[in-house]
Amino acid sequence: MKAPNLDLQFHALSDATRRALVERLSHGPTSVTELAEPMAVSLPTVLKHLAILEAGSIVISEKQGRVRTFRVAPNAFADLERWMDERKRMWNRRFDKLEQYLDGESS
Repeated sequence: MKAPNLDLQFHALSDATRRALVERLSHGPTSVTELAEPMAVSLPTVLKHLAILEAGSIVISEKQGRVRTFRVAPNAFADLERWMDERKRMWNRRFDKLEQYLDGESS
């Protein structure tokens, strides 16, 4: 697993506006204009946020004519899930060992 990609993904998701964009895109592909409509930020700001999400491989875009549409990338969160699952397994093993130790102490 590439750490730089994880860094980009965590960075991309560290901002509430970008998470809101991902949430909106989870309902389906949406044009930049439609994404910017309900936001309390300007269109250029939305574009900057989308560029960060795209750099983190969380969203992908397609341009048809003058309309750019974004959608959540297939397997956008696979690397993050794998990373978190590894941490979860590690901590579960440690807690299991602690539990065994504590059970042995109380006997």
